[in-house]
Amino acid sequence: VAKILYCFANTFRRVPRNRSTAPKAISATNEEFVFSVNLEFREDDGKGGYSLCPRDKNVFKLRCSLDKKLTLTVQQTGSKQLKIERCFGLLLSPGRNVKHGDMTLIEKTSMGYTAEDGIYSITGTWDPTEASFAVLNTETPHDTRVFMTVAIDLVIVGIQEPVRFAIETKAKVFPATEKFWYFMNKPHTELFHLKLKQVEGQNGEVGHEVLGVTSQTELDRKKGGLTLPLSQVKFPAAEIETPQEAPEDLSDGDEPLLSGSGNVSKEITDENLLEAWRDVLKKWHQNLTQKPKQVTQLSRKGVPEALRGEVWQLLAGCQNNTELLEAYRILITKESPGEAVIQRDINRTFPAHDFFKESGGIGQESLFRISKAYSVYDEEIGYCQGQSFLAAALLLHMPEEQAFSVLVKIMFDYGLRDFFKNDFSVLHLSFYQLERLLQDHMPELFDHFLQMNLEAHMYASQWFLTLFTAKFPLFMVYHILDVFLSEGRNTLFSIAMALLKVSRKDLLALDFEGILKYFRVQLPKRFRTEEATSELMQVALNLKIRGSKLKKYEKEYQAIKEQEMQQEDPLQRYERENKRLMEANIRLEQENDDMAHELVESKLNLTKQLDQSQDLSESLTRELMTTKKKLLETEEEKQRLETESAQVKEMCRRELERLETDNSRNSVIITDYKQICSQLSERLEKQQTASKTELRSIRDQVKGCENCSKLFEPDGTVRIPEPKVDPGSFEPQNSRVRKTTLGN
Repeated sequence: VAKILYCFANTFRRVPRNRSTAPKAISATNEEFVFSVNLEFREDDGKGGYSLCPRDKNVFKLRCSLDKKLTLTVQQTGSKQLKIERCFGLLLSPGRNVKHGDMTLIEKTSMGYTAEDGIYSITGTWDPTEASFAVLNTETPHDTRVFMTVAIDLVIVGIQEPVRFAIETKAKVFPATEKFWYFMNKPHTELFHLKLKQVEGQNGEVGHEVLGVTSQTELDRKKGGLTLPLSQVKFPAAEIETPQEAPEDLSDGDEPLLSGSGNVSKEITDENLLEAWRDVLKKWHQNLTQKPKQVTQLSRKGVPEALRGEVWQLLAGCQNNTELLEAYRILITKESPGEAVIQRDINRTFPAHDFFKESGGIGQESLFRISKAYSVYDEEIGYCQGQSFLAAALLLHMPEEQAFSVLVKIMFDYGLRDFFKNDFSVLHLSFYQLERLLQDHMPELFDHFLQMNLEAHMYASQWFLTLFTAKFPLFMVYHILDVFLSEGRNTLFSIAMALLKVSRKDLLALDFEGILKYFRVQLPKRFRTEEATSELMQVALNLKIRGSKLKKYEKEYQAIKEQEMQQEDPLQRYERENKRLMEANIRLEQENDDMAHELVESKLNLTKQLDQSQDLSESLTRELMTTKKKLLETEEEKQRLETESAQVKEMCRRELERLETDNSRNSVIITDYKQICSQLSERLEKQQTASKTELRSIRDQVKGCENCSKLFEPDGTVRIPEPKVDPGSFEPQNSRVRKTTLGN
């Protein structure tokens, strides 16, 4: 926030004039001014200063995580000069062709003219560790580089709106400890052509309105582009009806659709179609040498996904081809000179499909073996970039051996390998035929491409070399292969023309860069639904491109080539070769840029995943340590409980022994007691018997005594007579008793 506020404070030091009134043009003559802008970077040297960043082959060498300072100098060439009032903003972003809104504002430290040489200098600093500069702060792999864009918005006296100069340059990022011993210290220079138109303001002041800003690099690129080979020849054009526009694009951004996208269901909703295929296959298997007549019409409707593996093998004529199957098992054991290229390509083949997504997984290993086997089988052309996409589409429907057999048949019997032979002469012929078809069927689109210097190879190379398998959704890829295997190579022209036909209105409204981006991004996304693909195939099959017409175009192409060879002098040949090399260089640069971008993004993703894995590892390590600690505590508790248990057992054993001893002693005592009680009982019984006998004897004696018998009742109880007390003698008796007691 502080940086942004500081930049805006510097920017709005002076209030601009009121420009709300619409200007009025006062001259029909446009003026052009040329500005030379120099760019250089400096890095923190760790000593309180900044050292110059080197350049090697127009590539800046930067180091990670070091504060950087950039300096731009603007100098105007020519006699008529424009005065720069101030720099409105200094912006930076990784990549090229960057949108204005995607650039990041960086802090300006100084701006203004230096001395009296007419050079305007702007200096700013930026922290590469910010998230928006992650690509420019990540070490780039070997032999790759990244693009960066630096832009300045200048407020120029007499021009109503700020003028933006955007410089695209390349950079390679090294570790912070990297040492550079030799380098070029010249700054990066770019020329900008500013076109202005004079206008009259509200107060009668003469000002300028910006018509356009074009860099010299862009002009050189347009001049270096090849023209269509048809520009010298005029052919009659045939008007045809324009088809209905395809459904709205489902695009969700500027990122291209990944190859292998889209889910293809194996469910069959049309029972009649399934029944028709069942009858055809039954008849076909009875005679493999003759294709049933219904196959062509059924293939145009699309082969059911569950039957594609079997039908494709039948269409290619390799059903039960034991020779190719045995050859494949031998070929996979041999080495191929293109293994490194194959390994690189399979990592970019169908990345959106789960079967090929995992690096080193089953899908990628199978794809590597098929590609290697074919490169050994066809030594003339070997492995060519793009073959892996076709092999991957086949591998999703059949085992490796069968997929290899179908690939060989497509390359040889269907003539796909001819595209790769003899310096791609057949491929260039196909481009010419496509352009002639475009001129005959859609002349307005042909003229538009001609004005844009857009050639067929710029958009159709990948279509023809990969059979449309590289960028389009799988549902469309499979349907194209259905028709291609059924009807042959001329199907490619029908599909290409159909794509151009349904996109005609969109293409007519775009410029060169927009058209290329449309082919790369928007066009594949239009066919992510089954309905859109079916409509496209219907348009393609209705075009009726005859083989005789293609033969005619082939003769024209050969005649033009012969005429060019007769008329061409060595200088023209060298120029043509130079243009071809420039075109190849541009294409390779684009591929290299895409690869570098993918590598950097992959490295960032891998770094992020590594950080997450490290965090997870640390978390699991902490959990493991906690678990080990708990386990140790549990083991100690177990040992303590085992010790206590042993002590309790020992105590119980001793107590049990004591109780057994006491029980034994008590048993002896009880036995003795019982014996004593028994003896006492016997003695008591004897005594009772003796007492009873003696008592009877006494009773008998008492009964025998007359006086004594009166003392007993008849039942033998003692009779006690009531005492008779004399009242008169009571007291003396008591006195006697008392005396007796006292006397005692």
